[in-house]
Amino acid sequence: MAHKTDYDVIVVGSGHNGLTCAGYLAKAGLRVLVAERRPIVGGAVCTEEVIPGYKIDVGSSAHIMVHLTPIVRDLELERHGLEYIPMDPFAFYPLPDGSGAISFYKDTERTVESIARISPRDAEAYRRFLAYWTPLNEAVFDVFLNPPSAARLFGSVAAALPRLPAGERNSTEVTRRLFTSYAQLISETFESEAMRAAMTWLAAQSGPPPDEIGAGDFFGWHAMLHYSGAAHPRGGSGMLTQAMARALISFGGNVAVDAPVRRILIQSGRVEGIETEDGQRYSAPIVVSNAHVLTTLLQLVGPEHLPARLVERLRRVRVGNGFGMTVRCAAEELPDYPGAPSGGKPHESHHGLQLLAPSMDYVRRAYEDYLRGEPSRDPAVIAMTFSAIDPVVAPPGKHTVFLWAQYFPYELSGGRHWDDVREAVADSILEVLYRYAPNMRGKIIDRFIQSPLDLERRIGLLKGNVMHVEMSFDQMFFFRPLPELASYRTPIKGLYLTGASTHPGGGVFGASGYNTARVVLGDTRRRSWAPLALGAGALAAGLWAAGRMRRSSSPG
Repeated sequence: MAHKTDYDVIVVGSGHNGLTCAGYLAKAGLRVLVAERRPIVGGAVCTEEVIPGYKIDVGSSAHIMVHLTPIVRDLELERHGLEYIPMDPFAFYPLPDGSGAISFYKDTERTVESIARISPRDAEAYRRFLAYWTPLNEAVFDVFLNPPSAARLFGSVAAALPRLPAGERNSTEVTRRLFTSYAQLISETFESEAMRAAMTWLAAQSGPPPDEIGAGDFFGWHAMLHYSGAAHPRGGSGMLTQAMARALISFGGNVAVDAPVRRILIQSGRVEGIETEDGQRYSAPIVVSNAHVLTTLLQLVGPEHLPARLVERLRRVRVGNGFGMTVRCAAEELPDYPGAPSGGKPHESHHGLQLLAPSMDYVRRAYEDYLRGEPSRDPAVIAMTFSAIDPVVAPPGKHTVFLWAQYFPYELSGGRHWDDVREAVADSILEVLYRYAPNMRGKIIDRFIQSPLDLERRIGLLKGNVMHVEMSFDQMFFFRPLPELASYRTPIKGLYLTGASTHPGGGVFGASGYNTARVVLGDTRRRSWAPLALGAGALAAGLWAAGRMRRSSSPG
C-alpha cells in the first residue's frame, strides 16, 4: 500500500527519551524515523573515545531510575546487547578526616550496619527514613510513569498515607515535609555531620540547592534506591542508547545520524515533517521533539507559528545558569581513601558514587559562590570509577575517574569566559579528589573537561543545564515546562514534546519518552496496545525488573 507520507512519526533527537518513545511507537506498528544531529546516537547518554583507548561517558553515567520502569524489558534491550553491571554500594561517603566511611548498599541491613559504625542513632534514623519515604515515593513514581495531573499526584500521595508507619499518618505533616527544603529535613532526620553531608550532596544532584522550599522529596526519593539500586552499562553509559537504537531498527524503525534538523515544517497549524540542514525534507503527520523545549518551539518551529502569549511565557521559563561540570580522567590507579584503604586497586569503595563533600555547609558555600557568578572555590564532587567494575572501559591496568562537581555558573561574573578559565577550574575540582585520595596526585594520564559551556556546545544543553530547565517545584509535574505544555502536546497539531524539558524531568529515567509514546498512541487511537502498561502496573513491572537485576547480576 502506498503511503501519503514518508513516515508516521519523526522523532527529533536521539536522547534516551527520544529513543524510548520511538521504540514504543515502532513496536506498536508505526513507521518511525529518528533524526540525530550528531554522528552518534544518545544525546546526553552517550559514550565516546574522546581519550584514546578509554570509553568516556560524555553525559550521564549512573543509571538509577530507569530500573523502576518496564522500558528495558518492553524494548528487549538485553537482546540488543545491553548488560547492566550493578553499582553496589551505590554510594560511598569517605569521612573527610579519613577515620572511616559510610557505604549505601541496595541491601538495607548492610547500609544500616555501615551507618551504625559512624552513628548508631543515625542508623536507626535511617530505618525510620526508609519506612516513611518509601510508600510516599512509590506513589510519586507512579505519577512519574503517567502524564502529569494534579488529581493523580495528590490522590496517589493521599492513598499512600495508610502505608506510613503508625503515628506518622498525618497529611498535614506529610505536606510540610514535601514542601520544606531538603536541608531542613536532613537536619531533622540525622544528627551526625557525615550523614547530613552525604544525604545533602545526594539530594543536590537534581539542581535545587539545599535550602530551596518545595524540594523536600529530592531527599526523600533516595529511599527508592533500595529498590532500583544503581547500575552502569557494560562498555559505558551510551550502551543503553546504542541498544535502544538497535531495538528500534529491529521493530522496523530508522535512525539518521549527522542529520541536524533545520526546522519543523508547519502548515496551517499542523505539523508536516522536518527539514534537515542539508535541505532534505521528510514528511510525517506526527513529530516528537526530544530537543530542549526552547530549541524546539522558538527555533525549530519559530514564534510565528505560536500564540504570542505562549512565546512570551516560553521566554520566561527558567533554564537557570547551569549548575555543574565534569572532569573525566584517564588514570594510572584508583582513589585510595584512608577510611577504606584499597592501595589504589579496585575495591568496594569504587563501585558507586563517591561523595566528596565534608559538610552540609560546604555544599551551601559552593552554591553561594555560584550565585555570585563565581566557579565554586571548594566544589562538592562526586567521583565515579567505572573501570573498577567494568574493565572494558580502560586499557589493561589503567582506569577511568569521572568527577562531577557543583556549582558552576554558565554566565561568569566579571566578563570572564569559560574557554579562558576551564583548565584552572578543572584543577580545582581535582584538588578536591586529592584531598580525599592523596595517591591520585600525579596519577592522572589525561582529562576531558566539560564546562557548562562545553555541555551546551556538545550535547545541546542550553546554558549547560543537564536537566534542561530548573527542577524547582513550580517547574515540575503538571507545571513542567509550562502547564499548557505539560501533557506533551503543543498548540501545533501533531507536534509533541519529550525529554528532560517535560515531566518528570532529567536523569536517566526514560519516563518522559514512555509517557509521550502513550499520549501519541492514545491520540492516534492505538489504545489497545498491550506493552504500554498503565499506572501502578508499570511501576510494579519496574520493581520486578529491579529485583531481577539484583538476583541475576553480580559486579564485573
